[in-house]
Amino acid sequence: MGVNLGIGSESTGISGEPGATGLDSRRIGTLALVFMIIAASAPLTVVAGGVPSNFAVTGLLGIPLSFIVLGIILVLFAIGYAAMSRHVHNAGAFFAYISKGLGKPVGMGAALTALVAYNSMQIGIAGMFGFVFSSFLDSLFGLQVTWWVCALIAWVIVGIMGVLRVDFSAKVLGVIVGTEFLIVIVFDIIGFAHSPEGVTADGMLPDQLFAPGVGAALAFSIAAFMGFESGAIYNEEVKDPKRTAGRATIIAVSVIAVFYAFSAWAMTVAEGASNVVGRSQEFGPDLMFVFLREHGPVWFVDLANLLFLTSLLAALVAFHNIVARYFFALGRDRVLPKLLARTSRRSGAPIAGSLAQSALALIVILVFAIAGSGSEDPLFPVVTLFTWLTNMGAFGLVLLMALTAIAVVGFLRSHAEEYSLWTRGIAPGLSAVGLIVLFVSIVINFNVLIGLEGASVLFWLLPAIVLVPGVFGTVWALVLRSRNPQRYAGIGTGGSLG
Repeated sequence: MGVNLGIGSESTGISGEPGATGLDSRRIGTLALVFMIIAASAPLTVVAGGVPSNFAVTGLLGIPLSFIVLGIILVLFAIGYAAMSRHVHNAGAFFAYISKGLGKPVGMGAALTALVAYNSMQIGIAGMFGFVFSSFLDSLFGLQVTWWVCALIAWVIVGIMGVLRVDFSAKVLGVIVGTEFLIVIVFDIIGFAHSPEGVTADGMLPDQLFAPGVGAALAFSIAAFMGFESGAIYNEEVKDPKRTAGRATIIAVSVIAVFYAFSAWAMTVAEGASNVVGRSQEFGPDLMFVFLREHGPVWFVDLANLLFLTSLLAALVAFHNIVARYFFALGRDRVLPKLLARTSRRSGAPIAGSLAQSALALIVILVFAIAGSGSEDPLFPVVTLFTWLTNMGAFGLVLLMALTAIAVVGFLRSHAEEYSLWTRGIAPGLSAVGLIVLFVSIVINFNVLIGLEGASVLFWLLPAIVLVPGVFGTVWALVLRSRNPQRYAGIGTGGSLG
């Protein structure tokens, strides 16, 4: 496959031979891409950390059902997203999709918002990794290593993997995700076998979710799906650009929704419907490991803790790769400096984008290390770096998904002969409504999500950090339209095949 991806006279082909500004194509198959998408959602991290936190904060039993509700919305989204991915092959997926469906100014704004949101997700997870790794070393070996040193160890590993061949990362992530699934499945089996109050439908009943607090519950649960949309980001590197990304996205969303719903239900059964909220409030993210200590062998608990670490590492790698490809796409389209479009001639990886992401991560980790140097709270990196940044990321990405769903409807109108009304209009339209409602829920419950009580400057500052670059990007595009039409024409066109 050889495609001219240039702007003006500059060629940036994406053939199998990586070049200065071309990704290494035809490396990723459907199964590998499914694992890469799921790795970003970190299955063990969600079940061990996200589910009990959701129970604890909202007090609702219907957390398992929330994954089904969100899964339906996102499958509807994926239907139109998959159809559009057959026509748009671009490493900056949201950026390109919104540019083609809603116009280049909105697309430029989306590009900068996506860049901030994805970086926030990646760097925020580093805070959780640092805390968990530090605790792990202390409990097993008695080593006192501060959280930010542990985070920097992950930073080095992720940085190295970011410049290697993408299929190598896919293989590593596949192994990690597979072991995560095994650990959670064993927990599910033990939970159903224990079932102190019997196996009931509690957790899956509508009235247990659709009650006061449902907005916060859905806002918490959507974080479990972040990264699922990354399938299209790899569309320049997959074996079949017209089918792989769309197929992998639908499979990944379906697997994530069913698996998380089932495992959250298993936690409800394992603790008992009358106890799961109280136990979650008592133990928080440690609940799953506490249960395993009570009902499983010690070696298995240690293994689960180790895989919790690798789960976070897999998510760091997955989001790092996403950010690197966004930098690549924006550099290629001259939205950002052209230097960021450089790729490795040896591995085909977006090396400039990878190094840029690593540099940003290093700066933010060190800033939080300095800010927390006087804190005696061991949870400092969790309640600040992790909580603040990952919720910033979710805030921005849900908004971008809603805009993308609307853009899909706009784009597919010109392909009416290829797709049914369901695919090109009804499914993405319904998902847009659901995602807009979800975005409003996140805005309303943002204080709850970042663990604040009462008024705080963070309530508007953190969302502003995500949104202001988007506004600037839109204004910048409008300026370019009048002052530099050639550069403006190149926005969002890097990997399009029409």
